[in-house]
Amino acid sequence: MDIFGSSGVRGVALEGLTPAFALEIAQAAGTVYGEGYDRVALGRDTRKTGRLLVDAVSSGLASVGCDVDRIGVVPTPSLQAYCAREGVPGVMVTASHNPPEFNGIKLVGASGVELTEETLENVERHLIDGVDCVSWDESGTIRSVDGANRAYHEELLDAVDRERIEAADLTVALDPGHGAGTLTSPKFFRDLGCDVVTVNAQADGRFPGRDPEPVEAHMTDLERLVRSSDADLGVAHDGDADRAMFVDENGEFVSGEALLAALTANEISEGDMVVSAVNTSQRLVDVTQNAGADLHLTPIGSTYIMTQIRELLDSGRRVPIAGEGNGGIIFPDYRIARDGAYTAARFFELVADSTVSEVIAQYDGYHSVQANLEYEDDDQRAAMIQAIERTAREADVEADTIDGYRLDYGDAWVLARPSGTEPVIRVYAEAREEARARELLDGMVSAIEAVM
Repeated sequence: MDIFGSSGVRGVALEGLTPAFALEIAQAAGTVYGEGYDRVALGRDTRKTGRLLVDAVSSGLASVGCDVDRIGVVPTPSLQAYCAREGVPGVMVTASHNPPEFNGIKLVGASGVELTEETLENVERHLIDGVDCVSWDESGTIRSVDGANRAYHEELLDAVDRERIEAADLTVALDPGHGAGTLTSPKFFRDLGCDVVTVNAQADGRFPGRDPEPVEAHMTDLERLVRSSDADLGVAHDGDADRAMFVDENGEFVSGEALLAALTANEISEGDMVVSAVNTSQRLVDVTQNAGADLHLTPIGSTYIMTQIRELLDSGRRVPIAGEGNGGIIFPDYRIARDGAYTAARFFELVADSTVSEVIAQYDGYHSVQANLEYEDDDQRAAMIQAIERTAREADVEADTIDGYRLDYGDAWVLARPSGTEPVIRVYAEAREEARARELLDGMVSAIEAVM
């Protein structure tokens, strides 16, 4: 997938992602959708360029014969819920966690799940080859639809243990980061019985309070709010609220890898399957092994994870949880989709009888290290990859080559892979002992640097 990548199309709005390009993407998607559906849902997040791109997407879909339901500003999981409820495919205009100048387009199937790799490749073929518009009298109609977020809210309430959360009497500090979650998460958490205090909770596509990505460097406001309000925990979303990251009761950032491990340990049983990306933490490896479950690794990106979940479910395997250590967690029994509000509620259930720090402490004590090695041209890149391949062949364990080369030693792992966006080779290593992680990283880096 050269155009859609692992999480849709993204670019700087009006530069890499222009209205003209958005229209062409919509025409290609609408042509593929039109093989089984004549109606498409369309939503957007709060970004400043969202409305103008939605106008272009609406025109593109209608020009190939699709009726368009414009459902307004919604979290991505709200659009997905609308698609599943109405039985129609969808288009979401969002750049998720990217900075304010970016925007993007994500495609969703009629089941409320992101499209498979195969379907996205079909859309790309139509985008490259071009599509034909329908005649004027066959063009689609465009209408505005209200109530998508209200219906999503009710579905969320029905999907979690509301009584358990209410009994916990939690004070929750919430930072939706000016994104689409500002319209849904505050009310949802309050209707769960939580006392909610907020920061950066005004919808604003310029994201004045913080950048949309909920990483530790952007959590200063939330950490301060947790401490000043004596909250039990803090929750932060990205721009389209399909992810959730947390701060503990002391105002300390919670590692996304520890979060995924804690939720996974609470979900899985012997024989279950867990799906995560190839750079997943040793924490998750240990949790799945201890439970007698299996861990399946995919290339980095939500599209690959979603595709693998469906394949495993179709084969009869049970997949109770999947996701990445960035707060993008999937509970397939609920929906094969990332949902920040649902993830937060499931974490509320987990910490109802203990503090966040007590729950997370079980998954501390891991050390991660990383190095980025730049290359100057394709020849140097090829030589570096050959060095990685040679190191993998000579290792004591078999390499996982699903996305780069991952060597898993049981107690630790090392991964080397070319970046998909920058001229660098990324090397990661993790272990319980910092010296062990450093040893694996240094060994791989030395092998690569020897050919540079």
